[in-house]
Amino acid sequence: MKEKKKKPTIKDWAYGIILSILYIVFLIWIKSWWGIVVLPFIFDAYVTRKVNWNWWKELENPLTRILMSWVDAIVFALVAVYFVNIYFFQNYTIPSSSLEKSLLVGDYLFVSKTSYGPRAPITPLSMPLCQHTLPFGGAKSFIPWPQWKYKRVTPHPVEQNDIVVFNYPAGDTVALAPRYAAADYYQLCHVFGQQIDEQNRLYNGEAPIEVDSLSTMERRQYYARINELGRQYVKQNPREFGKVGWRPVDRRENYVKRCVGLPGQTLEVKDHIIYIDGKAAKEPDNVQYDYRVEITDRMLPEEFTKEIGLSYDDQRMLYQQGMCPLSKKMIEAMKARPDLVKSIEYVSSTETNALYPLDLNTGWTCDNYGPIWIPAKGGKIKLTLENLPLYERPIRIYEGNELEVNDKGEIVINGEVTDEYTFQMDYYWMMGDNRHNSADSRYWGFVPEDHIVGKPIMIWLSVNKDYGLFKGHIRWNRLLRWVDKIK
Repeated sequence: MKEKKKKPTIKDWAYGIILSILYIVFLIWIKSWWGIVVLPFIFDAYVTRKVNWNWWKELENPLTRILMSWVDAIVFALVAVYFVNIYFFQNYTIPSSSLEKSLLVGDYLFVSKTSYGPRAPITPLSMPLCQHTLPFGGAKSFIPWPQWKYKRVTPHPVEQNDIVVFNYPAGDTVALAPRYAAADYYQLCHVFGQQIDEQNRLYNGEAPIEVDSLSTMERRQYYARINELGRQYVKQNPREFGKVGWRPVDRRENYVKRCVGLPGQTLEVKDHIIYIDGKAAKEPDNVQYDYRVEITDRMLPEEFTKEIGLSYDDQRMLYQQGMCPLSKKMIEAMKARPDLVKSIEYVSSTETNALYPLDLNTGWTCDNYGPIWIPAKGGKIKLTLENLPLYERPIRIYEGNELEVNDKGEIVINGEVTDEYTFQMDYYWMMGDNRHNSADSRYWGFVPEDHIVGKPIMIWLSVNKDYGLFKGHIRWNRLLRWVDKIK
């Protein structure tokens, strides 16, 4: 039987007015007045009651009423989580060892959205608690249209050495096969394109291309060719790579690194030490590098590896390759045990092929990189064919300009020949504290300001996958630890 509509009580009026005022304050804070259209519905739910919001309570079938009560609660929870995740905080789990021993694999973090200012949704039609893929079926968790312009509420600058959560800049295009889920699509195409080009030249009896012998224009054409070869190879092999998908900025994978370079600074890495504007920067307390370690026995005792924090993955690396990442404290602990460790020797990084930018033969390594100027909003740079590979992606992809180089070797931006560009956003340089085992800005370049998600505030839980529940699975000494104190 249909209930007669009740008149609002003083309590209903109080709830309606208080919630309406809070909602108006929220709209003022985020500077989004289109949200005012929701205000009449909030007021109606408590006071005017023109719409029967609780219609399901009048259903005669008790099973249906119970089912609808669950649906009502779930929808409310999802909407609440959606707004909390966007504007206030979200949970984040450390998936890799790139920040060890500062943040450990298995650390669960509260990430504050207000520290740098909440980023308004860019892709508003998305499922809460799902970054880009639904947990069942593997379908996209978002609808790519509409795409709103980047906007940040009460923005605050990222500070030097902050640990930051951000969207992976090179994650706009992805090979969707599970085995390539974490792969850099552009690096994938570049590597496969090089291999195909070398095989084709070998098959045709042609000599390998010496990139250093090419002119700047010829190098650009060579890299464009091999990148296209790689793209076509990935596209034509969906059984191996899956479909090639696109992800908007706020639906790209979340990464966490330390901000070591700010907008407008010039960064250089010399003998593994970071220099900012020519001055050596302080290293994090728990920075790690790879060392060759010679031990006295086949394996180290478990109580010793547990004491110094050498994970099973790092132990496996030590026993198989003879080296592993170590911090200063770990080195001191090993040197204090000559009965276990014979020698420790620093291992220099010599890798050059996979570093940013892929289309510039710099000879840089992880230990010796740059110098490189980090773009700042309003900052103007003189463009040449030599430095264009460093800044082409920010200009073309992140800031949405049309960029090409014509047959005369002139740089053309949005149809006009130019030799300079003024950046529209700030950019940051992010690196992991596990310096030889971190996929960071040295591999994929600058992080634009619109990719910044938030700042980790606290470790609310930390679990160690190497040990059982009653043998150290929970790292009790890390619970409720403030991330700001990890320097």
